[in-house]
Amino acid sequence: MQNGTANGHHVVRPLVPGIFAPIPTFYQPETEDLDLETLAKHVVRAAKGGVRPLLAGSMGEGVHLTHSERVALIKAARVALDEAGFETMPIIAGTGTGSTRETVELCKEAAAAGADYTIVITSGYFAGVLGSHKKAQKAFFKEVSEKSPIPVIIYNYPGASGGIDLDSDTITELAAECPNLCGVKLTCGNVGKLTRICATVSEDSFSSLYPRTNANAPFLVLGGFVDFLLPASYANAHGAITGLGNVAPYTLVKLYELTVAVHKDPSLLPEAQRLQGIAARADFTIAKAGISGTKALMEKLYGYGGLPRKPLPPIEPEAFEALWAHPHVQDIVKVERELNGKSAP
Repeated sequence: MQNGTANGHHVVRPLVPGIFAPIPTFYQPETEDLDLETLAKHVVRAAKGGVRPLLAGSMGEGVHLTHSERVALIKAARVALDEAGFETMPIIAGTGTGSTRETVELCKEAAAAGADYTIVITSGYFAGVLGSHKKAQKAFFKEVSEKSPIPVIIYNYPGASGGIDLDSDTITELAAECPNLCGVKLTCGNVGKLTRICATVSEDSFSSLYPRTNANAPFLVLGGFVDFLLPASYANAHGAITGLGNVAPYTLVKLYELTVAVHKDPSLLPEAQRLQGIAARADFTIAKAGISGTKALMEKLYGYGGLPRKPLPPIEPEAFEALWAHPHVQDIVKVERELNGKSAP
């Protein structure tokens, strides 16, 4: 393993392009206490498919978790990955919250628990003030990245941050000015924004002009959905962090591999386009069902999933039946079973 430091913290698991999944948080059905056994099982299942974990993000209901619960998730996932032979697979932890102070505190706790990287959502509770205050937006990420002991990914998700949508100029300026930032997740779904950011940070000159604090943590541009993975590869993006990775890890990793290979072998483009279409339609359909829908699909496919933490409601039985029967869902389930060698329900 290579060595590196980020503000004094030892980082040995490089951040590399690919597919990441925001892992759901699982709960005991009667008490809503953490179900760490199921978490460990699922993290390893995803890892075997080539998908790397992000804990306590939006899909993981980070906003519903206490500090100690976030720590427990990270520790359990690290043990599970190590015991399964994935010692070099990094863990990203969600650490964004309302204030700069608490966000920094969560970054430090995540690092101490064994996380390798953090992902921080724009603070949106006071969006009426911050939404048009670029100086304050940048100050937030500058201070968090400077004080975090591990590298930080910007999480741009207007739907969960009071509508605040960081523009491409703000993100590229932050990338250049903050060496402990190691990427951005664009759950805004804006392909033009992704293209503009990549035009700066994916240039060979960027890493020499603006070296990272940690050489193992280059600045990655990641989609928040997988429905534009193939076109994003032509803009020199680096993969995706997607909830669909919990349902179809083998499919998405195969799609990512094709998006890389097609640049050297154009004959692979039709297959990449076919698989991209299947993944894009499934992503569109399943994302609308939210956390409860994703968990219900996992219950159907894997035998575990459970409910979200209250006040989030479960998916209604009729709605789930329609989701499961939807051709977009059935198409990706079929591909997933073919790729992981299983045909049983």
